[in-house]
Amino acid sequence: MSVIPEFEFVSAAACRDKKVGNCPQVALNVPGVVALRDSEHPDTVVTMTPDQWVMLTGAIRAGEFDPGV
Repeated sequence: MSVIPEFEFVSAAACRDKKVGNCPQVALNVPGVVALRDSEHPDTVVTMTPDQWVMLTGAIRAGEFDPGV
């Protein structure tokens, strides 16, 4: 049985305002793991490698996941 590491999640500065609802949170404190969660659903955690994180954030910056609204 594997032990789940103690992630230290942080939110972007814009999400720290109490008027903002749910926000994505990221934990980078466990070596070799990037963890993501939604502040409204903190029990659901998605993990990836740092390389996968770089690919994901690059794709987001490039607009690959824009909703096209």
